[in-house]
Amino acid sequence: MGESTMEIGPDKTLLLVDDDEPFLRRLERAMEKRGFEVDAASSVAEGIAKASVKPSAYAVIDLRLEDGNGLDVVERLREKRPDSKIVVLTGYGAIATAVAAVKIGATDYLSKPADANDITNALLCKEDDLPPPPENPMSADRVRWEHIQRVYELCDRNVSETARRLNMHRRTLQRILAKRSPR
Repeated sequence: MGESTMEIGPDKTLLLVDDDEPFLRRLERAMEKRGFEVDAASSVAEGIAKASVKPSAYAVIDLRLEDGNGLDVVERLREKRPDSKIVVLTGYGAIATAVAAVKIGATDYLSKPADANDITNALLCKEDDLPPPPENPMSADRVRWEHIQRVYELCDRNVSETARRLNMHRRTLQRILAKRSPR
């Protein structure tokens, strides 16, 4: 599919908020190449400040940031500029979080790692159209691994509690946690 064929509106401002610095810089360069005027932030506080002073037409906001929840930035941007198109990114693809993000005002929700083409397609799709499916969706093994990691984190990295909640044998869970993440 390659580059997006959809048009950026007359206001090309894009706010990127992510605390993963290498990812933020790569995405910033990729979006500038696609014609956006990018303003990057690496924290919730910085994102809220930028959204308050100069609300952008587009935004890509990570859900989990070191200093809080990216949904706070979504809310502020939605207050200041109700017509902005907002895509929420997260390393943890959870249905409940996706619903919360959309209720607050996100246009779309993508799981990391999302590439610049998927993000551009999500930002530029029309209100009533669905964006095209991602070029490289996560494998079923990766989705399962992400879910296990999320529950493990929510259980404060307690293996026994995580295994109980996932209805899984403790040793099986330990073997899964010891392996690298699948692609």
